[in-house]
Amino acid sequence: MGERDDYKFLKIKDAISAINQKVNLIGVVIELGFPKTTRGTDFFCSVKIVDESYPKPGIPVNFFMAHMENLPTVGSPGDIIQLSRVVMKTHNDGVYALFNKKFSSFALYEGKNGEDFLPYQCSLFRPRDHDSKFIAGMRKWLVDFHVDEGVNTFSFLREMREGQHANLVCKILHVCEIAKNEWMALVWDGTDSPPISINTNPEHKMDEQLPLQLEPSPPLSRDLLRTFPTVGTILRVIIDKVNQKHVLHLLNTGEWVKFISILCEVHAGLWCGVLTPFTKLRYLSNEDHFVLACQRSYNERLSLKLGRIPYWCFPWCSQITGNC
Repeated sequence: MGERDDYKFLKIKDAISAINQKVNLIGVVIELGFPKTTRGTDFFCSVKIVDESYPKPGIPVNFFMAHMENLPTVGSPGDIIQLSRVVMKTHNDGVYALFNKKFSSFALYEGKNGEDFLPYQCSLFRPRDHDSKFIAGMRKWLVDFHVDEGVNTFSFLREMREGQHANLVCKILHVCEIAKNEWMALVWDGTDSPPISINTNPEHKMDEQLPLQLEPSPPLSRDLLRTFPTVGTILRVIIDKVNQKHVLHLLNTGEWVKFISILCEVHAGLWCGVLTPFTKLRYLSNEDHFVLACQRSYNERLSLKLGRIPYWCFPWCSQITGNC
């Protein structure tokens, strides 16, 4: 591919037909995967991108690098990525773009709120005069773009099952360090987590008392707790040393996110979410229909006399008398 061809960006809808060909793409990152090691010596991560021609569902871009620090570190979902000489591939009836560390290149730019046209990270990339034109066009499209999540692609906290992976849409309430190299995010969606069966041996009751909190650090301040919603479960999401470098800067208080394939576990009688190598992350707009529905449901519960009672212990009307 000649130097001139670097300006020939294909639309994603056209690129998905160019199987086994090298193409140039420019798109918006809507989904992030966490870096992990491969069976060989490389490091791997995947992002999903969209453009105006293919806003749903988008296509994955798979990166393999010799060093983890060479993988793209996306500052925020919604940022723009410019890709040169990636190879279009198929797998299980799906299409993806493969970044080859020997000849492919990438550049990452701030999204719709970006003010300049300089990439904040790049690999084997040479800036060109016309780059700003493409970036400006993508930012203009982003102003009115919202990810369409659909209605069957997520679960509520009330639907969690122990030991199973789930796609959870939640609001980030707080992020804090709870131990050396271990962080925790507190998230919420306005629903109540399922009750947990706790089996205890009466003979060992004193030795098996469950903690009121899992964290060894001091409890959260009263002023902070007062800012939390008063209805619905607040779920702990544990972030270990491996993931903290790639996740912490993405978890901004007040933002709504979608955790894809987060592991639901119970630790000492309390629900927790655990990030795994297969977990991915998306941002949602505050104007997303699901976000608005969660907030509306929360406000309705606050207005009800019994709205603060968890749904699973609500005093349903008697089937015999018809009275509550």
